[in-house]
Amino acid sequence: MRGLLPYLTALCLSVGLGMAVLGGTATQVDAKTPLKMAECRDDTVHLRGDFGVARFHVEVADDGDERATGLMHRTSMPKSAGMLFVYERPQSVAFWMRNTLIPLDMIFLDATGRVRRVHSDAVPHDETPIPGGAPDILMVLEINGGLARAMGITAGSELRHPSVPVSAARWPC
Repeated sequence: MRGLLPYLTALCLSVGLGMAVLGGTATQVDAKTPLKMAECRDDTVHLRGDFGVARFHVEVADDGDERATGLMHRTSMPKSAGMLFVYERPQSVAFWMRNTLIPLDMIFLDATGRVRRVHSDAVPHDETPIPGGAPDILMVLEINGGLARAMGITAGSELRHPSVPVSAARWPC
Protein backbone atom coordinates (compact mmCIF):
# COMPACT_ATOMS: atom_id res chain seq x y z
CA MET A 1 0.00 0.00 0.00
CA ARG A 2 2.83 2.38 0.87
CA GLY A 3 4.21 2.21 -2.70
CA LEU A 4 0.80 3.07 -4.11
CA LEU A 5 0.30 6.13 -1.91
CA PRO A 6 1.95 8.68 -4.29
CA TYR A 7 -0.13 7.37 -7.19
CA LEU A 8 -3.35 7.39 -5.19
CA THR A 9 -2.59 10.91 -3.95
CA ALA A 10 -2.00 12.14 -7.51
CA LEU A 11 -5.20 10.43 -8.64
CA CYS A 12 -7.24 11.95 -5.80
CA LEU A 13 -5.84 15.43 -6.48
CA SER A 14 -6.54 15.14 -10.16
CA VAL A 15 -10.17 14.00 -10.05
CA GLY A 16 -12.20 16.83 -11.55
CA LEU A 17 -9.19 19.12 -11.82
CA GLY A 18 -8.10 18.50 -15.40
CA MET A 19 -5.07 16.30 -14.75
CA ALA A 20 -3.10 16.16 -17.98
CA VAL A 21 -0.74 13.34 -17.05
CA LEU A 22 -1.19 10.48 -14.54
CA GLY A 23 0.66 7.55 -13.00
CA GLY A 24 4.29 8.34 -12.22
CA THR A 25 4.28 11.63 -14.07
CA ALA A 26 4.12 15.23 -12.99
CA THR A 27 1.37 15.91 -10.51
CA GLN A 28 -1.02 18.61 -11.61
CA VAL A 29 -3.71 20.16 -9.40
CA ASP A 30 -6.01 23.16 -9.51
CA ALA A 31 -4.20 26.54 -9.23
CA LYS A 32 -6.42 27.47 -6.27
CA THR A 33 -5.15 24.49 -4.25
CA PRO A 34 -2.72 25.93 -1.66
CA LEU A 35 0.67 24.28 -1.27
CA LYS A 36 2.13 24.10 2.22
CA MET A 37 5.37 25.99 2.83
CA ALA A 38 6.97 22.71 3.95
CA GLU A 39 6.68 21.48 0.38
CA CYS A 40 9.27 24.01 -0.83
CA ARG A 41 12.40 21.86 -1.14
CA ASP A 42 15.64 21.89 -3.12
CA ASP A 43 14.70 18.70 -4.95
CA THR A 44 11.23 19.88 -6.04
CA VAL A 45 9.90 22.66 -8.26
CA HIS A 46 6.29 23.74 -8.55
CA LEU A 47 4.95 25.51 -11.62
CA ARG A 48 1.60 27.26 -11.77
CA GLY A 49 -0.40 28.86 -14.53
CA ASP A 50 -3.75 28.64 -16.30
CA PHE A 51 -3.25 24.84 -16.37
CA GLY A 52 -3.17 24.55 -12.56
CA VAL A 53 -0.08 23.48 -10.61
CA ALA A 54 2.59 20.95 -11.64
CA ARG A 55 5.33 19.44 -9.50
CA PHE A 56 8.64 18.00 -10.72
CA HIS A 57 11.39 16.31 -8.74
CA VAL A 58 14.63 17.93 -9.89
CA GLU A 59 18.36 17.70 -9.70
CA VAL A 60 19.88 21.15 -9.24
CA ALA A 61 22.86 22.14 -11.39
CA ASP A 62 24.21 25.27 -9.73
CA ASP A 63 27.92 25.28 -10.53
CA GLY A 64 29.86 25.39 -13.79
CA ASP A 65 30.69 21.68 -13.95
CA GLU A 66 27.13 20.55 -13.17
CA ARG A 67 25.66 22.99 -15.71
CA ALA A 68 28.16 21.89 -18.38
CA THR A 69 27.23 18.21 -17.92
CA GLY A 70 23.49 18.70 -17.46
CA LEU A 71 21.45 15.74 -18.72
CA MET A 72 24.09 14.48 -21.17
CA HIS A 73 24.45 10.73 -21.77
CA ARG A 74 21.16 9.79 -20.07
CA THR A 75 19.00 7.34 -21.96
CA SER A 76 15.78 8.19 -20.11
CA MET A 77 14.25 10.39 -17.43
CA PRO A 78 11.05 9.82 -15.44
CA LYS A 79 8.19 12.08 -16.58
CA SER A 80 7.97 13.58 -13.09
CA ALA A 81 11.67 14.55 -13.13
CA GLY A 82 13.83 17.32 -14.49
CA MET A 83 16.97 19.35 -13.98
CA LEU A 84 17.03 22.93 -12.73
CA PHE A 85 20.02 24.98 -13.88
CA VAL A 86 20.65 27.91 -11.53
CA TYR A 87 23.03 30.80 -12.24
CA GLU A 88 24.71 33.13 -9.76
CA ARG A 89 23.13 36.18 -11.43
CA PRO A 90 20.59 36.87 -14.20
CA GLN A 91 22.17 36.75 -17.67
CA SER A 92 21.74 35.76 -21.31
CA VAL A 93 21.98 32.00 -21.74
CA ALA A 94 21.89 29.51 -24.60
CA PHE A 95 21.79 25.72 -24.44
CA TRP A 96 22.51 22.97 -26.94
CA MET A 97 21.92 19.23 -27.06
CA ARG A 98 25.45 17.88 -27.59
CA ASN A 99 25.68 14.38 -26.09
CA THR A 100 22.06 14.60 -24.94
CA LEU A 101 20.19 11.44 -25.87
CA ILE A 102 16.59 12.36 -25.02
CA PRO A 103 14.36 15.18 -26.35
CA LEU A 104 13.89 17.96 -23.81
CA ASP A 105 11.74 21.00 -23.18
CA MET A 106 13.75 23.98 -21.91
CA ILE A 107 11.89 26.43 -19.69
CA PHE A 108 13.77 29.71 -19.25
CA LEU A 109 12.98 31.70 -16.07
CA ASP A 110 13.86 35.11 -14.69
CA ALA A 111 14.79 36.04 -11.09
CA THR A 112 11.12 36.34 -10.09
CA GLY A 113 10.44 32.73 -11.12
CA ARG A 114 8.41 33.82 -14.15
CA VAL A 115 8.70 31.70 -17.29
CA ARG A 116 10.10 33.93 -20.03
CA ARG A 117 10.33 31.34 -22.82
CA VAL A 118 9.63 27.67 -23.47
CA HIS A 119 11.58 25.81 -26.13
CA SER A 120 9.79 22.54 -26.88
CA ASP A 121 11.24 19.27 -28.07
CA ALA A 122 14.93 20.12 -28.34
CA VAL A 123 16.44 17.51 -30.68
CA PRO A 124 18.99 15.05 -29.25
CA HIS A 125 22.60 15.69 -30.40
CA ASP A 126 21.70 19.02 -32.09
CA GLU A 127 24.44 21.58 -31.50
CA THR A 128 22.37 24.57 -32.62
CA PRO A 129 22.29 27.10 -29.75
CA ILE A 130 18.87 27.49 -28.09
CA PRO A 131 18.77 31.00 -26.59
CA GLY A 132 16.78 31.93 -23.50
CA GLY A 133 15.32 34.89 -25.35
CA ALA A 134 15.92 37.45 -22.60
CA PRO A 135 19.01 38.96 -20.97
CA ASP A 136 17.73 38.28 -17.44
CA ILE A 137 17.57 34.48 -17.19
CA LEU A 138 18.42 33.11 -13.72
CA MET A 139 17.23 29.52 -14.15
CA VAL A 140 16.45 26.94 -16.81
CA LEU A 141 14.24 23.95 -16.13
CA GLU A 142 14.68 20.94 -18.43
CA ILE A 143 11.89 18.36 -18.55
CA ASN A 144 10.97 15.61 -20.99
CA GLY A 145 10.30 16.82 -24.52
CA GLY A 146 6.66 17.68 -25.27
CA LEU A 147 5.59 17.73 -21.63
CA ALA A 148 5.43 21.54 -21.28
CA ARG A 149 3.03 21.77 -24.23
CA ALA A 150 0.95 18.80 -23.03
CA MET A 151 0.57 20.35 -19.57
CA GLY A 152 0.05 23.94 -20.76
CA ILE A 153 3.27 25.44 -19.33
CA THR A 154 3.84 28.71 -21.21
CA ALA A 155 5.53 32.10 -20.88
CA GLY A 156 4.04 33.81 -17.85
CA SER A 157 3.74 30.61 -15.79
CA GLU A 158 5.43 30.87 -12.39
CA LEU A 159 7.97 28.63 -10.67
CA ARG A 160 8.39 28.10 -6.94
CA HIS A 161 11.75 26.86 -5.63
CA PRO A 162 14.25 27.92 -2.94
CA SER A 163 16.60 29.22 -5.70
CA VAL A 164 14.17 32.03 -6.54
CA PRO A 165 15.18 35.03 -4.41
CA VAL A 166 12.39 35.50 -1.84
CA SER A 167 12.51 39.31 -2.16
CA ALA A 168 11.71 39.09 -5.89
CA ALA A 169 9.64 35.89 -6.09
CA ARG A 170 6.20 36.03 -7.68
CA TRP A 171 5.44 32.82 -5.78
CA PRO A 172 7.78 32.73 -2.77
CA CYS A 173 8.78 29.77 -0.64
